[in-house]
Amino acid sequence: MRDLEPVYEMGDEVVDWVHRMIDYNVSGGKMNRGLAVMAVHKIFVKNNGSNFSNKERIQSAALGWCVEYLQAFFLVADDIMDSSEKRRGNPCWYHLDNVKMIAINDSFILESCVYKILKRYFGAENYYPQLVDLFIEVTRQTELGQLMDLTSQPLDGKINLNRFTMDRYSAIAKYKTAFYSFYLPVALGMIVSGINNPQIFAKAREILCIMGEFFQIQDDYLDCYGEPAVIGKIGTDIEDNKNSWLVVQALKLANRKQRELLEKNYGRRENSNVVAVKTLYNELGLKKIYEDYEEESYCKINELITDLKDIPEGVFRFLLEKIYKRNK
Repeated sequence: MRDLEPVYEMGDEVVDWVHRMIDYNVSGGKMNRGLAVMAVHKIFVKNNGSNFSNKERIQSAALGWCVEYLQAFFLVADDIMDSSEKRRGNPCWYHLDNVKMIAINDSFILESCVYKILKRYFGAENYYPQLVDLFIEVTRQTELGQLMDLTSQPLDGKINLNRFTMDRYSAIAKYKTAFYSFYLPVALGMIVSGINNPQIFAKAREILCIMGEFFQIQDDYLDCYGEPAVIGKIGTDIEDNKNSWLVVQALKLANRKQRELLEKNYGRRENSNVVAVKTLYNELGLKKIYEDYEEESYCKINELITDLKDIPEGVFRFLLEKIYKRNK
């Protein structure tokens, strides 16, 4: 952000604001997406029989920060759209008294930081256009996934649980989560490692999208059953009328009376409504169904990784081991 004053003629007030905003929203997370870029790049370099150079280390770190800035851009905007209260254990940025809806513009600034970093560290590289194109494409995919999520229910009409289907859920998980959280870090590491075979990218994308849905289902489970002090936020999927994996499973299993209970209580904000839905989840045994799903998916992903010959296994196992049995 050293260009704010000399290039953009911004005074101390703006410079201080941007620095504080970035510190508040970019740092503090697990940084798994950014670290994954470096891990993937290192694995490819080692697989080629080379040592990780200082230039490669710096460029990998820069790309990792690009992913973290993109993540912050999405989260600041998402918290506003979802009326969220907490993020990473702190009040959401827009909840601060001196911020409020300025946070919308701040999310745009965070996105612009991605392209400033790319230009600075990769502008002279022949693969620079490929990096820029990937970020644009993944941003668009994620925004479309967010739109599918936000429009799962009409905002001005009666709640219609028939709209909560597994097909729609899978599409939301793929576009809202899998592309930017899993495919993007790996694809970036592949690009800077000199991989340019479209078929290899397609194979990676297939596995990483499955992994991304696995991650999103975990997220939905933790929204309901995770400890707020551990996950860093208060889950509100029930109150927010979200097309959650849990409600999709409940609708598949519910008898007529149980479905009526869901229709009466899901998407309502009173504590009694939330308790009624969670009690039904327990009656339907959704914890056990989730645990079985988690084990089955973990085994399936491992099989896909083992069968893949063109990409070192460690590229995928780094991410898989980070998310398996996670509690936040």
